[in-house]
Amino acid sequence: MPTDPPPEPAAPLPPDLLQDAAATFGMLSATVRLHIMWLLAAGERDVGTLADQVGQSVATVSHHLAKLRLAGLVRARREGKRQVYLVDDPHVVELVRLAVRHHDALRSPSRASRRARGA
Repeated sequence: MPTDPPPEPAAPLPPDLLQDAAATFGMLSATVRLHIMWLLAAGERDVGTLADQVGQSVATVSHHLAKLRLAGLVRARREGKRQVYLVDDPHVVELVRLAVRHHDALRSPSRASRRARGA
């Protein structure tokens, strides 16, 4: 039976590119920020709505939104007296969705029973 050739080594990445990618993952490593990104992936929201949905104070959510804005992951627009936030990087939305769905699938009962059986 023929075997596949070993994979070719990955091309080296510039250190600054790796640092930028790590910074994005670092931004998403806070549970509150990940939750905010998940919610904003479904549509824009104001700070009060986000605070209610993530179960945090408006001040806490504002703090996290400021970090996400500085990182270029979200942006805000004025709607009357309210600041409405929306995703500014669709690639990061895809990362968030993939990560959440991946971990949701790992928790599925059929997968858990296969792991328990050693399959």
